Amino acid sequence: MSHFWSPVVHTLTPYVPGEQPQLARLLKLNTNESPYGPSPNVLAAIAEQSNADLRLYPDPASVELKKLIAKQYGLATEQIFLGNGSDEVLAHVFLALLKHEQAILFPDITYSFYPVYCKLFEIAAQTIPLGADFEICLDDYAKPNGGIIFPNPNAPTGRALASKAIASLIQANTDSVIVIDEAYVDYGTESCVSFLQGLGCPKNLLVIQTLSKSRALAGLRVGFAMGHPSLIEALERVKNSFNSYPLGRLAQAGACAAIADQAYLEVTSAKVIATRAELIIALDRLGFSTIPSSANFIFTRHPQHAGAQLYQALRTKGIVVRHFNLPRIEDFLRITIGTDAQNAELIQALQEII
Repeated sequence: MSHFWSPVVHTLTPYVPGEQPQLARLLKLNTNESPYGPSPNVLAAIAEQSNADLRLYPDPASVELKKLIAKQYGLATEQIFLGNGSDEVLAHVFLALLKHEQAILFPDITYSFYPVYCKLFEIAAQTIPLGADFEICLDDYAKPNGGIIFPNPNAPTGRALASKAIASLIQANTDSVIVIDEAYVDYGTESCVSFLQGLGCPKNLLVIQTLSKSRALAGLRVGFAMGHPSLIEALERVKNSFNSYPLGRLAQAGACAAIADQAYLEVTSAKVIATRAELIIALDRLGFSTIPSSANFIFTRHPQHAGAQLYQALRTKGIVVRHFNLPRIEDFLRITIGTDAQNAELIQALQEII
């Protein structure tokens, strides 16, 4: 039946999400979900909205949620854009802000959805190699471009850039948009949101965040972008040409409660940061080499064991991590930070394997 497909479909290599295996007993450390549940206030807010009003369409502009995000980050509501997860936000960004004659720039090892969007929207792209220690080298981005995008911290490496360095990139690149994907920013990285506050808000900076990681709401699908109102207007135009109602009533209610409970975010993020440090030490004792991480995952390898073999060996023990069969990183495993007990189980399994 493929002869009915539009021509572009034949050219696509879709993004492959982390496996969601259906096993009776499983330690799932492969998709960077929070090991802790969402704020109890979120569950209460969703339960309160689970009523007959679900027959009604939700607020297409998600006004209350925009107000809360704007207040939390010291911005105006006109600087906030919302979507059905940060992946949908990113899709709108690629179409609305990054589709130009010149190629956009992003790292060669980064979030693998970026080249997928480029193919889907027919956007020219050039990848910039990471440094020898898997760092993003901003000097290599000093060239004409149709836009620059990268996560901070980067994924799957977990390495982060100082906001001061990014500020210099923004100032030196005034002719195109800089998109900073901050999905993991709450685990020890300084956000670039502060650059957007007040009258000095740069017209070429867009910051994207999500409720899927640190706010433990991957199942609710809420993401948002923050930037100059002119950038947000472009995103709204694309969104309203695609889907005017990306966030349902339950998603809006839960997201509002999550944004309002900053204390819960800080407590759970601190737990992950502490556990991450302990996991890296434990892996070091087993001979692993781990890239410095500012995310809720680590990127690690063992010099005497192939990444694919370690991945399979862990899987036989009911532990699922992420392995990328790609140049330069085929011997690495990306491991989500779990609870202390989950990490202890992982270390015990690795001791038996090694």
